[in-house]
Amino acid sequence: MENEVNNHKHEEKRRGRRIHHASERSGRGEGAKTFRRGRALAFYEKLKVKQETLKKQLESPELQSIQQVIAGELKATEAIMNDFKAAFELDEISIDDYEKKER
Repeated sequence: MENEVNNHKHEEKRRGRRIHHASERSGRGEGAKTFRRGRALAFYEKLKVKQETLKKQLESPELQSIQQVIAGELKATEAIMNDFKAAFELDEISIDDYEKKER
């Protein structure tokens, strides 16, 4: 009888540890999600820099001869930015928040 009581207590402890470890694991996922979102926002910021550079190049008289190529690159970059924003569910608020942190 005493052995059965000890086994029952031991089993309760093991079950409690499993639940505790499972809750720890689920908490770690948020950190990874936040990290990935940060990386996505950083990549989006690089795309914005490229977009601004291409816009400046379009206005440059020295690059007038390749204006169509630059315009095509600008359109492609903007399309990628729009697709990226949709795929990673980036809204203007998160992008603005990220930019403020970086400054």
